[in-house]
Amino acid sequence: METHGASPLYERLAHGVAEDSDLLALAAKGRPEQPAPNLLFASVHLLLLDGARHELAGFYPSVTASPVRGDPLPAFRDFCREHADAITGMLHERRVQTNVVERCGLLLPAFGIVARRNGGKPLHLVEVGASAGLNLLWDRYWFDYGDGRQCGDTSSPVRIETALRGGGEPPLPPQLPAVGARTGIDLNPIDVRAAGAVQWLRALVWPEEREQLRRLDSAVALAREDPPTVLAGDALDLLPGVLGRATHGAALCVFHTHTLNQFSPEARRQFDALLADVGARRDLYWLSSEYRPVEGGGMRPTLTLATFEEGKRDEQVLAYCDHHGRWLEWLAEGRVTRPQKGGAGGKASSRSSRYSM
Repeated sequence: METHGASPLYERLAHGVAEDSDLLALAAKGRPEQPAPNLLFASVHLLLLDGARHELAGFYPSVTASPVRGDPLPAFRDFCREHADAITGMLHERRVQTNVVERCGLLLPAFGIVARRNGGKPLHLVEVGASAGLNLLWDRYWFDYGDGRQCGDTSSPVRIETALRGGGEPPLPPQLPAVGARTGIDLNPIDVRAAGAVQWLRALVWPEEREQLRRLDSAVALAREDPPTVLAGDALDLLPGVLGRATHGAALCVFHTHTLNQFSPEARRQFDALLADVGARRDLYWLSSEYRPVEGGGMRPTLTLATFEEGKRDEQVLAYCDHHGRWLEWLAEGRVTRPQKGGAGGKASSRSSRYSM
């Protein structure tokens, strides 16, 4: 979990859990493909949001207006012992399905690039790991990048602020690109009309992120007016049909944010091959915000756009960014990472469908 500087509570708990054999054993009861810290902390958070009475609630800014100071680990350990059965049940059943609408501030400039490359054709959006589909509705939000850089729906209750770093200027469109169709895919879609499902989304927000929680609530309320279509199932099974039905009169754009970390390596290869195969036969744009290796070692959140035009594939790193969309470092010229011709090779025979935002 990238908690440093963002969630002091979770940062302290993460260090404490790492040194506690009982808590580690509890966290290990989750699905093997799921991020164990996120799943454990969200399960505890859900119980507190639902009104569980315990001294641990006093440490959570999302639960109390005046959180107490001190070491939360003893209370966390006691809470987990007291609610072990309920937490274990959630670890078995739940998935990490964050729907961080702030990430739309990272995606918007890239959507603008795709629209311009296609002469302003409407975008046909397909999101993998869509959760509740809130990021499919980015054209209903208002965006502020500082210093007067603003765009979007001025009347929107969802107002996204993205700080800019470095010297690059993201190419913000004067008007938001038109969206002709939007479809999400998720193993277990979140229904924005179901209070219990939305509460799980809220539990996945880190306790200190009060603004993010308010923004999530506003996005859910907006989505309830006209919910996006989110199909339930494995992307590797559903994508061929979804992409095959897309009209050739639109700019077909597949995107995902912090989803591939829950794919197995084999599933990632198959996902790449699937998109390359479609891109060899029609123009396709693949936009991703994921952790990627960087020069000198290590990984960092990176915004990447792969274009498949006239059978040719080009891939560029557009920006470095915060994993929750707080800031964007646009690379003025983009960095070409992997140009290649044509589609991908043969498909592998087995896979593990491991994804969800």
